[in-house]
Amino acid sequence: MLLKDLPVGSTGKILNIHNSHPEYRRRLVMLGATPGARFEVLRVAPLGDPVEIRVRSTCIALRLDEASVLEVETDRCA
Repeated sequence: MLLKDLPVGSTGKILNIHNSHPEYRRRLVMLGATPGARFEVLRVAPLGDPVEIRVRSTCIALRLDEASVLEVETDRCA
């Protein structure tokens, strides 16, 4: 599942970054979006771009193309 497909309120863990461009990957890592990091989807703009998430206690806004390369695993509902 990709981060771009999740609704507001979703939580889970980042599994992988699917992009081979080193600068692109480095930017996501510098923002804290690393494999294994926990996240929560806070807001999604009306057209889906950008997506605001909380990761490692920091709120970041990701463009749709950035959210499209983050493979995630969501928490199961109780």
